[in-house]
Amino acid sequence: MTVLALDIGATKFAAGVVHNGIEVPDVHRVDVPPEKVWDACRGLLLEVAGDQPITAIGIGSAGPVDVRTGITAPLNIPEWKSGFAIVAAVQELFPTAAIRFAIDGACLALAEHHVGALRGIPNGLAMTVSSGIGGGIIADGRVVMGRTGNAGHIGHIVVPGWDVPCLCGGVGCVEAVASGMSSVRWAVQQGWQGKTGKELAEAAHAGDEIALAALHRAGTALGQAIASAAALLDVDIAVIGGGFAQSGAPLWDPMRAALAKHAALDFTRELRVVLSQITNGATLVGAGVLAAGHAAAAGLG
Repeated sequence: MTVLALDIGATKFAAGVVHNGIEVPDVHRVDVPPEKVWDACRGLLLEVAGDQPITAIGIGSAGPVDVRTGITAPLNIPEWKSGFAIVAAVQELFPTAAIRFAIDGACLALAEHHVGALRGIPNGLAMTVSSGIGGGIIADGRVVMGRTGNAGHIGHIVVPGWDVPCLCGGVGCVEAVASGMSSVRWAVQQGWQGKTGKELAEAAHAGDEIALAALHRAGTALGQAIASAAALLDVDIAVIGGGFAQSGAPLWDPMRAALAKHAALDFTRELRVVLSQITNGATLVGAGVLAAGHAAAAGLG
């Protein structure tokens, strides 16, 4: 019997076999193509499954999603932006498998709650800051899902002072200001010559003024968003993962400064913000937890 986990990201698909209910040691990845997106995802799943009988599959997807209908509509995947019936497609591929589906932020929260910084913490916020920005909420020991499964979508908290258009159709979302892709886009508009968030962070550490300004801008917006979330949710810890979150002091110092400025209530001042220690794809780990059946205890039923 084999359990699979699938992570549908903004730019990559990742999948692997779940071991011990919480581990995905051998991760396979493929870029999200501009077209024939399902073909790429399907091929990855078949590669990972091989000849093994698949009993369960956990799917964590960039949002928005509708867990009631099994539809994903990631903003950064144009071919799927209007909605793709991912659960039905995966079920057709593996007819006898039990399929569990959640937004990536809920999977992120599950991973941190089971094996990461939120283990034993009853109230916490899990975030990913990468190509996009997502999040999940642990409230009173349970993952919050919401009406359609999109609870915790912190990337679309509106931050003050930023009128940047967002792919969601709104203006001023923290994802439009502070994600890796958005920060690179802004830096290039200012004359920076690089291409990736990793390069931007490296340039900032080397003292490049545009790169430093881009990370300061992103960190400030993140701090503002976290302060708003802390006031709303009354959490103990915010744990942040994702590739762009690894940018170090040029991102984290302005983020902490903005958080200190805006989180002025007594209970929000106690919030701790930490870097995730899950290094092999927290969303995929959470999807594995989801598939393996541990989700009921965390409120995913």
